Amino acid sequence: MSRATLDWLFAAGFLALAAGIGLARASPATTYEASVYAGTPTAVWPAFALALAIAVATSLACRGRRQAIGVGLGATAVTAIVSLPVIRGYHFYGMGDALSHLGWTRDIVEGEMAAHELFYPAIHSLGSIFHLLGGVSVERGLLFALVVVFVPFLAFVPLVVRDLSGSALAVGAAAVVSWMVLPINNVATHMGVHTNSNALFLVPVVVFAVVAYLRRRATVERLPLGLSPFSVLVYLSGIALLLVHPQQMVNAVVFVAAVSGVQYLVRRRYADHPLLEQPTVYTQTVVLGAIFVVWAATNRRFREAAEGFVAGIFAADVGAGGEIDQQGSSLTEIGGSLSELFVTMFLDAAVIGLVVGLFVLLAVIGRTSLDEEGRSLVTYFAAALVPLGAMFLLYFLGTPNMAFRQMGFIYVLLTILAGVAIAHGVGGCSRLVPRSAATALAAAVLGACLVLGLMTVYASPIIYSPGQHVSEATFNGYETGMDRGVEDRPYAGVGYDPYRFDHGINGLEGEDSLTGGTAASGEVDADAFNAGDYAGAYGGADHYLAVTAFDETREFDVYRGIRYDEADYRGLESDPSADRVVSNDDFRMYDVSGEE
Repeated sequence: MSRATLDWLFAAGFLALAAGIGLARASPATTYEASVYAGTPTAVWPAFALALAIAVATSLACRGRRQAIGVGLGATAVTAIVSLPVIRGYHFYGMGDALSHLGWTRDIVEGEMAAHELFYPAIHSLGSIFHLLGGVSVERGLLFALVVVFVPFLAFVPLVVRDLSGSALAVGAAAVVSWMVLPINNVATHMGVHTNSNALFLVPVVVFAVVAYLRRRATVERLPLGLSPFSVLVYLSGIALLLVHPQQMVNAVVFVAAVSGVQYLVRRRYADHPLLEQPTVYTQTVVLGAIFVVWAATNRRFREAAEGFVAGIFAADVGAGGEIDQQGSSLTEIGGSLSELFVTMFLDAAVIGLVVGLFVLLAVIGRTSLDEEGRSLVTYFAAALVPLGAMFLLYFLGTPNMAFRQMGFIYVLLTILAGVAIAHGVGGCSRLVPRSAATALAAAVLGACLVLGLMTVYASPIIYSPGQHVSEATFNGYETGMDRGVEDRPYAGVGYDPYRFDHGINGLEGEDSLTGGTAASGEVDADAFNAGDYAGAYGGADHYLAVTAFDETREFDVYRGIRYDEADYRGLESDPSADRVVSNDDFRMYDVSGEE
């Protein structure tokens, strides 16, 4: 393809991307949206699809500067998709933990606590900076922080692969796989203000620092105390990862320790080996481990989490089998199935995992075209996957939710290895078919996986999980209800405990935080509620009942009434025990008189 044609293609891609962003920006969200995808104007998606199609093709087929432009186009398009809540003016995105993180950020901004008092203050500090210096709301500042932390993932995955193999095709393939955002699985890792998930996007920076330290052995760039620029980068990136979330820092220490272990074994066994020419990472392992221990040992929340993990392993009811069976039964009731959900959520991850697994096996037995140093670096990754996989199994036995967080980290490494694996796969196929045909086949498969990956970056009804958009109306409804409610009267929700909104509205440290009402908050009893016994649905006590558009979408559009009956739900309006005291388009709060 001629340079002029490529230039026109790039121009079309960037223009399409700009048009898509402009269309999305011109259609702000005014009420709750169950899906970021469905809420975005339809015309935006063909524009983004064109930009991504050009990016995939040029990232794999081009070399040099034009490949870099293609990678940049694709990374910008994916960043735009991840940024849709910001572009379309969402008040906030994320419920559960995200609202608690919002509360901590509000505490920092209002001086109720210092940033260093948090165990992992990086995201909260970034959100505070955007609020204080940029003049945006605290909620919007956190959404900006989410995007800022996401970008290094797209930038550093291809940079790591460039050091791993030096193959331009591997770099392009790794970039495309990074656009699938495989570490986000919507089981325990989420695209939102969720610090454990956000930390995954910084892991490639740590991996890049380690690989660069191993490969770029410059002696003229030594710093005081025997340091090199890349060893300093290892420490700084490790500290940044720790401040975003310590669990992923633990995994990073395990990765570096695995590299140390391989180096130690090689030095004990061989007198002449390519690995002997590489600098050791013993010091980096000890320093990173010590940083984590010093930071974590005095933190109460860390100790409680560790105790809960150990208790979970030795509990009588271990594993996730029962939970999976229950979820499968529920899916069947609403017309879905686990197999359908697996295809939607994990088929792309399964394909990439299979490709990488086969490649690592061939690399270990010496059946690839990698040079000696490249093979040694892949060996490091393979060695690290062993303890990381063992940790996944332990988590699965003790706290299954944590297992899927562990899977997120593992898929960061698999994303990196995928670039090298795909490049070698194309090279192998080119012995049987023309290289252009092999590259085109790889582009088609990666393009299909990319669609699946981007379809599930955000939760939506397509995976039976409504989006966690917190509209301004919902936020204001909770704020009004909690500000004007009777002191210490509990707040109840339909399938959702309102106390998280108290976190987001009032913070967690101030005098107004966790009032008696929200400290006693919870969910109404589904059986009593479905029987029309609204007065007795919360233990017979007087309470406020919050009902949001999110609740209605989840219970009736997604779950199709398997937990709450819609007719009895509508009966609230005419029941004499329930008075509506707050109401807007997305939120209603009822003052329900109990039986006591």
